[in-house]
Amino acid sequence: MATPIKQPTPVPLVDPLPVYDRRKPDRSRSAEGGTTLNVFSHGFLVLWGVMILLPLGWIVLGSFKNNTEIGASAWSWPSHWSFDAFSRAWEKGIGEFFVNTVIVLVFSVPLTMLLGAMTAYVLARYEFPGNRAVYYLFVGGAMFPVYLALVPLFFMVSNLGMLNTYQGLILVYIAYSLPFTVFFMHSFFRTLPTAVHEAAMIDGCSHSRAFFQVMLPMAKPGLISVGIFNVLGQWNQYILPMTLMQQQSSSDPDRSMLAQGLVNLAQQQGYSGDYPALFAGMTVAMLPVLVVYLSFQRQVQAGLTAGTLK
Repeated sequence: MATPIKQPTPVPLVDPLPVYDRRKPDRSRSAEGGTTLNVFSHGFLVLWGVMILLPLGWIVLGSFKNNTEIGASAWSWPSHWSFDAFSRAWEKGIGEFFVNTVIVLVFSVPLTMLLGAMTAYVLARYEFPGNRAVYYLFVGGAMFPVYLALVPLFFMVSNLGMLNTYQGLILVYIAYSLPFTVFFMHSFFRTLPTAVHEAAMIDGCSHSRAFFQVMLPMAKPGLISVGIFNVLGQWNQYILPMTLMQQQSSSDPDRSMLAQGLVNLAQQQGYSGDYPALFAGMTVAMLPVLVVYLSFQRQVQAGLTAGTLK
């Protein structure tokens, strides 16, 4: 008689001890580090914003005060809100300085953008002998301080008979802003897709038409960004107008720019001047650039980050 096979007693399954995975990141430590970095960065941004807004608020408040209130307390509210200081500042020459600056920028900024975009497009899209040499000349021009060129620049403009003229300052502004414009737009044009340009050339598009109708509209974010930088730089320019926009005779009209006119107005004030009018003139000088930047803030950010997102 066969003996039945005895089945082994089942052994209960026991969960193994948890093994620590060293490759798994410590989320608590990373969260603490991220929180510390966010606190530091946000704190720095708040401090930076306060350092910018406090002087602006002080200047705007000063334009609504009188001399006694300005000397008594810097942050006290005006006893009477009035725009009389703005009218006095406009009558003392701020209006003429403002118009002179607008006339120059209306011509200098568009010409700078046009010439800079054309030059950057050729250097970025076409290979020819000396391409890199020309590009590095523009890069070197962007790093060259304008103070070293004031004396030869003065004699050059004087020999051309363009001292204290709009066209002379316009040409100097274009030459001054062109290196940075070419450097910025060169990097932007290199990020644009080549297939679109090649398709336009296959369809029979000329080089100039491909630039103005195809590539230039695609570079709109970069154009707006560098255009804002040029407006800010040329609007606040002081050393070039101070050197080139001096009256050559008593009959020569005063074509001072806004920054130059504000300094002249401050020097004329002396110790017994109309400080509310001076503060009002500074407010008039600040408002246009603030409005321009706030209006195109998103376009500027899009232009600065477009090259990294492609």
